[in-house]
Amino acid sequence: MSLLQKKEHHPTKVSDKLAFKSHQKLLLLFACLLIFLILTFLLDIALGSVHIPLTEVVNILLGKTASKSTWTSIVWKFRLPKALTATFAGAALGVSGLQMQTLFKNPLAGPFVLGISSGASLGVALVLLGANLAGVGGFLASWGMFADLGLVVAASLGAGLVLSLVLFVSRRVADTMTLLILGLLFGYATNALVSILLHFSDAQQSQAYLRWTFGSFAGVTWQQMPILAITVTCGLLVASLLSKPLNVLLVGESYAFTLGLNLQRTRFWIITSASILAGVVTAFCGAIAFLGVAVPHLCRSLFHTHDHRVLVPGVTLMGAILALMADLLSGLPGNQLVLPLNSVTALIGTPVVAGVILRRYYQ
Repeated sequence: MSLLQKKEHHPTKVSDKLAFKSHQKLLLLFACLLIFLILTFLLDIALGSVHIPLTEVVNILLGKTASKSTWTSIVWKFRLPKALTATFAGAALGVSGLQMQTLFKNPLAGPFVLGISSGASLGVALVLLGANLAGVGGFLASWGMFADLGLVVAASLGAGLVLSLVLFVSRRVADTMTLLILGLLFGYATNALVSILLHFSDAQQSQAYLRWTFGSFAGVTWQQMPILAITVTCGLLVASLLSKPLNVLLVGESYAFTLGLNLQRTRFWIITSASILAGVVTAFCGAIAFLGVAVPHLCRSLFHTHDHRVLVPGVTLMGAILALMADLLSGLPGNQLVLPLNSVTALIGTPVVAGVILRRYYQ
């Protein structure tokens, strides 16, 4: 009997040991990502047109006196807000893209698949391009509407309008693919309006709008930072709470319904979380491309899992790292020359998306 008992308990011990090793591996991966995040964060602050030693950066962040007073000013006024913005934006876009890919079961879906960025672009275009056409450009300029805060408000209103339309439709449309198509149509419609505004605008206005579309992490001030930080944090918390419903959706909506999942309510909260995360980043930073599509795939490859309880925190860290790397690379030319952020994110994201397509093709 004792031999039989040993044989019965042996598989349990093996499975427990494997689970423990898997748990250790996860902790190690998260620790490595966290360390790499801290390193890229510090490098993003240290490198630029003025190179600041890492030791000096750490001293400045700890409140100690730097060797040069100008370094302290550069870090606190410019580079630290930019690095924090990149961290929040990368995390938000990564998690938003992960939710959209799971909801629509489309590996190429991103955070802007429902037209959120197009709505934000329309809001900015109405301020930058439409004001003079309506004959109120001077009035708005006198009230500071062409300042950065005015663009943030306009982009937020545009993204919020499209989000409201999507949420309104999502409560009345049962099919997820129909919702995806309608979201794309919203995007096409808003892009058409932007094209009309561009056609009737002058060169200076078009150039200002084009600059906004390039994307940048450098436009968020310390006064605006709490809005970005609180909104992104709330969106990430909602995404974490949705981890289990997202896992259930992986097996299909029909099976999820048999398990008792309220599909309409779950879809509503997923869209709300993803759209708010994408909308607030677009409002403050412009439409940052490719990060939301590429980051979830990198995390799935790194962690070898589709479990959202692992992917949501993993994508949060990975998204922040890639955003910081993109910001770092965009400023590497130095001498006041900064590459367009969207060009850098496209160079990072394109190989990842191409790899996904080719891997699915060969499989």
